[in-house]
Amino acid sequence: MKKLISLIICMAIMTSMLTINAFAAPSDISAKAAILYCADTGDTLYAKNADERRLIASVTKIMTAIVVIENCDLDEVVKLKPEWCAVEGSSMYLDYKKTYTVRELLTGMMLVSGNDAATALACHLSGDERSFSAKMNEKAKQLGLENSSFRNPHGLDDDEHYSTARDLAKLAAYCMENEDFKQIVSSYSATIKDQTYYNHNRLLVEYDGCIGLKTGYTIAAGRTLVSCAERNGMRLICVTLSAPDDWNDHKKLLDFGFDNYTLTSYSRDNYRLDLPVSSAAEDKASAVPENDILLLTGKDDSVDVRLEVPRILFAGGVKGERVGKLKVFVNGELAAEENLVYTENVPVDSSEHLTAWEHLRRLLNEATKPLYVS
Repeated sequence: MKKLISLIICMAIMTSMLTINAFAAPSDISAKAAILYCADTGDTLYAKNADERRLIASVTKIMTAIVVIENCDLDEVVKLKPEWCAVEGSSMYLDYKKTYTVRELLTGMMLVSGNDAATALACHLSGDERSFSAKMNEKAKQLGLENSSFRNPHGLDDDEHYSTARDLAKLAAYCMENEDFKQIVSSYSATIKDQTYYNHNRLLVEYDGCIGLKTGYTIAAGRTLVSCAERNGMRLICVTLSAPDDWNDHKKLLDFGFDNYTLTSYSRDNYRLDLPVSSAAEDKASAVPENDILLLTGKDDSVDVRLEVPRILFAGGVKGERVGKLKVFVNGELAAEENLVYTENVPVDSSEHLTAWEHLRRLLNEATKPLYVS
């Protein structure tokens, strides 16, 4: 009978951010409020007045878009009213005599910041802007955006219409999980009714890995910008509010994030162990983490992965049964842990005839499984 001795796997990798802002962040950011946020883990890599309530201009339309996407069929036809097409500010220049789909209006709203499209979508869904704003605030509450208040779908100035860099980062991270939303904001251009619209977001062509998001401006709010970039499986969100040099602010902050941090994951898809098992039909059984572990670590951090399993594993296990534990240490401190579970049933070898003593020994082993050897 084979005996399984303790398994120890140690890795030194350049990876998670247990100490936020462990590296020197850019000191010349023009924004009055800003944040760099990891969408994968929720870690904040940089913050400047990130919880200060401010006017946000057209980045409002991020919330408008997700409320519409989650409540409308994107192929629905919207019949316009003249007053919806006459809203002040930026426009996609809708023709009220024509019909548009929800998707077309979303595209015009997010690429060229059409206030007319935002108004049409809000009134199509809710009848009027006030009722639509209530849906926006319901969504903000659902997402835990505690410092946000919405009064219109387009972002024109209102003292009761505001958000923070942190809230907008959380909102953006949520929205980028929606494939329809992501497809629209990552588009460089789109042609609608023989009119070609070009995305105002310059970072789509100027920054490697940028996959969205939204620009904004009013005199009172200043320049506002939310961006999302992804490299090597790590997704970062950057938000600047009232930023005279917003394009360069975003490039500096995103470079800071990608240069100094990396995302490490241990999941069913990328981390599988083959463990020796006694008296089984197969001599090994696979185990994976029960839930994903995601860690953002600094480039100089040391990461150890330690496995804890019983001294002896016997056949008879079932898919999903806990077989051990995976622990991740960053710079010597426990950062995360997760159960290891079988990926399939582990049947007993049919040729084996177990004695009463063997049955008893296995029962005792099951009873003592929490006692791991590392």
